[in-house]
Amino acid sequence: MDKKNRRHVAYSGVKGAYAHIAASKIFTDEEYISKPSFKSVYDAVENEECEYGVLPIENSFAGDVAQVMDLLYFGNLYIIGIYEMPIKHCLLGIPSSNIEDIKEVLSHPQALDQCAEFIQKNNLSQNIAVNTAVAAKSISEKNDPSFAAIASRETAKIYGLKILASDIHTSNDNMTRFVVISKKNEPLIDEKNAFSLILTVKNEAGAFTKAVAAIGDNGFNMRAIRSRPAKSLAWKYYFYIEGEGNIESEMGRRMKEELSKNCETVRVLGNYAEDIVLD
Repeated sequence: MDKKNRRHVAYSGVKGAYAHIAASKIFTDEEYISKPSFKSVYDAVENEECEYGVLPIENSFAGDVAQVMDLLYFGNLYIIGIYEMPIKHCLLGIPSSNIEDIKEVLSHPQALDQCAEFIQKNNLSQNIAVNTAVAAKSISEKNDPSFAAIASRETAKIYGLKILASDIHTSNDNMTRFVVISKKNEPLIDEKNAFSLILTVKNEAGAFTKAVAAIGDNGFNMRAIRSRPAKSLAWKYYFYIEGEGNIESEMGRRMKEELSKNCETVRVLGNYAEDIVLD
């Protein structure tokens, strides 16, 4: 694709971060724009610097990414797709190093936790980096055979590092879910069999139970529900809900009408294709 016609896709971290890898798998041959934080990714899409943003929303090992959920609640952007990506950690060293040389590993705290058994088994000390790609970049620049990073296989290629050990994570079911955000409510794939919405319920007895019932009673399967403090008001919470089905259907219209009776606010974040697993 001609560079001037490429779309701009924002991600958090540096080149080689898992969000960058996810963005490059979801959007091929586009302009990937590095941002220092989740909020700066969100802001880049909101102010139209970028057409899309890719943000992690959940990890099977570490749980929800609360900051991203808050951005979705307080902002105005849409979710236009959710993608799952297996997270596979490797031990990366400089080309002249061997696994026996390594004394200290550097990585993001979650990656260190996910590889705790390997780290303990090899009696390695550990240090924290902002993310896995930053760790790999730091090891490349340090150029010391006794230091290694825990990061992805793709990151090794980017920063000229050697893979000393592969798949060092404790769990083989380590997955991260990434949301694609946009200012336009237009799903990336022309299917609408999954949805996300955010709501706050009225301060009335049974309001939450009635809101949840409205989803099931109209034929929608609720896959997930999470609560977060609304922050704007003490002891007030919002609920993030994911479900299956097309809420632009007649049943969806009825569901939203019933929700509005028992909720202070109801906002549809998106109606899109169900989770797609990235190779």
